[in-house]
Amino acid sequence: MNLIKIAEQAFAGDKKHPEFKSGDTITVAYRIIEGNKERIQEYRGVVIKIVGHQDAKRFTVRKMSDNVGVERIFPMNSPFIEKIEVNKVGKVRRSKLYYLRALTGKKARIKEKRV
Repeated sequence: MNLIKIAEQAFAGDKKHPEFKSGDTITVAYRIIEGNKERIQEYRGVVIKIVGHQDAKRFTVRKMSDNVGVERIFPMNSPFIEKIEVNKVGKVRRSKLYYLRALTGKKARIKEKRV
């Protein structure tokens, strides 16, 4: 049992990501391996939800790509995440923003929280 915990700690990424919550617009720099080539792809969108706890935390980011909504789930401690950058801090009143899926255009905008 102790060997499993030691292995998990060895593979656990000690990267410190900025604090963000649902409604924030973030850019995730994600490392993609295609064959023997490796590149970094930036995925920018609105955080719809954050689920899980501690090591099993993951978040869903939604963006519009040619008028089609695209959602992607990222594990928080994935070794493929190079960095997370918070672009805007959103002003929302709930933690799961599923209602954004049904909205289009200006209605799908989230107000920005002023600092």
